[in-house]
Amino acid sequence: MPQEKDILLELKDYSITFKTPDGEVKAVSNMNLTVRRGERIAIVGESGSGKSQTFLGIMGLLAKNGRTTGQALLEGKDVLALKPRELDQIRGKDMAMVFQDPMTALNPSLKISRQLTEQLEVHRGLTARAASDAALDMLKRVGIPDPARRFHLYPHELSGGMRQRIVIAMALLTKPKLLIADEPTTALDVTIQAQILDLFNDLTAEMNTALIMITHDLGVVAGLADRVAVMYAGRIVEEAPVDELFDNPAHPYTAALHASIPRPDQDVDDLVVIPGRPPNLQHLPKGCNFSPRCSQVQDDCIDRPPPLEILAPRHCAACYHPFPRREELLNHG
Repeated sequence: MPQEKDILLELKDYSITFKTPDGEVKAVSNMNLTVRRGERIAIVGESGSGKSQTFLGIMGLLAKNGRTTGQALLEGKDVLALKPRELDQIRGKDMAMVFQDPMTALNPSLKISRQLTEQLEVHRGLTARAASDAALDMLKRVGIPDPARRFHLYPHELSGGMRQRIVIAMALLTKPKLLIADEPTTALDVTIQAQILDLFNDLTAEMNTALIMITHDLGVVAGLADRVAVMYAGRIVEEAPVDELFDNPAHPYTAALHASIPRPDQDVDDLVVIPGRPPNLQHLPKGCNFSPRCSQVQDDCIDRPPPLEILAPRHCAACYHPFPRREELLNHG
């Protein structure tokens, strides 16, 4: 267990619901998660598993029909209980978010210079000149060529890779304690993806910033994260250090995600898919949410939802019939 002084973010019985004309949708259910200072954690799962909504809720950016319950403690302060003006004091300063599409995250009518300097003036109290100097320095650090010229351009005048670097620079300018990156490499080509991941590695280590990487790409996870939480239908189903998760996936959903990663030596006809579809969040199964798609399903899986239980040091899974660890198979072989 992490020491209390090392804990930066702690989610306790955290849930998100949305009211719709067809009824209430529970996007996140009773989540418990701890993030340490300087830690890099990946949140993995299919589209619709609740990954992005989890952290939009913490940032106070849910749609108007969304509601959070439970606690989200940032350095012991429950951000869910803050008034909008109080939240504005820490959002962008102590916690920041990099969104999937940089074009929609940037204001198309403002030059890059104004979008970068504004938060330094607001959160750090810098003068316009000092803010410009700091913003230009950050553009250099994120690898923007000829930053002095591009500093005065509009977003549409930059490439996709450069826009994403601008958004990352904007998020890191105030040296936040927590950086949330929501699928930040999805729209980029493979070469730029690798550069962006290296950038996250270098800058978060340099600033001791905790990084939460939201992704569906296990390849990204392997090269970046210290720890992984796997989400399915609004719940964490497995959590482990990254090497442990790849070597000993315990939950059938995690194992299925791992098996579905394409390999260079694999024919298209041999690609592994997870059968079925994610459940309707308004009508979740009585038992395990993954039970209708699970190859290991048994009667108890259908009757009641499994709790998240410890299987090994820092490794837990919500499964009544987890896969055995590799060494257990070898010992019984």
